[in-house]
Amino acid sequence: MTLTLTVSDDVRALAPGFTHVAIEAHGLVNGPSSEAGSALLDDAARRLAARLGGRAPHEDPHMAAWRETYTAFGSKPSRTRNSAEALAKRALSGAGLPRINLLVDLYNAISVAHLIPVGGEDVDRIEGGMRLIRATGEEDFVTVAGGEETVEHPDAGEVVWRDDAGVTCRRWNWRQGPRTRLTERTTSGIFLLESLAPMPVAEVTAAAAELAELLAKFSPGADIAVRAPESSA
Repeated sequence: MTLTLTVSDDVRALAPGFTHVAIEAHGLVNGPSSEAGSALLDDAARRLAARLGGRAPHEDPHMAAWRETYTAFGSKPSRTRNSAEALAKRALSGAGLPRINLLVDLYNAISVAHLIPVGGEDVDRIEGGMRLIRATGEEDFVTVAGGEETVEHPDAGEVVWRDDAGVTCRRWNWRQGPRTRLTERTTSGIFLLESLAPMPVAEVTAAAAELAELLAKFSPGADIAVRAPESSA
């Protein structure tokens, strides 16, 4: 099965330098966080520190571009950071990076090392294809608050990923919903790496290749396909 991913024209107009690379994988083996995954996260934090050279994550040109884009669709980037900036900030703090499960740890390591937002969704939990759109404000986003399931609605004009059932991720890549997240039972996943100009397309492509290698290493025999980059330019 090939999951369809589409980007709406109004999102392309908002961010003409947007590029995404998708990796679809079947036959994955997930499980709890491991020593090997933890070592990758620690190495990613070291790579990030070297990349930034003492700068704060938001001072990186790629993160600055994401902040400008968030502002353009009405979000406050200092309060709702893109996923890569939020992870980078945590990686450089005393808290360190979270350990979630093996598959999430793998893509978080790539996100931090390359300073690129990376997400992962369980293909078997997605209904229809996935679409990146500007919300009307009426879409459902099912999340958990205070231990109980609750339904939120994105702001009108907010950029969201959604499927036929509702929003899967709010504010582009800020907050993923629990319905489609990767769990220890996940065997099929779609991994999405997202970049904006001025990051070269070659860099996000290299990050995708590195993630694909990790997926193959930890899930021998998995069917892994890296799609060609799709750009809004």
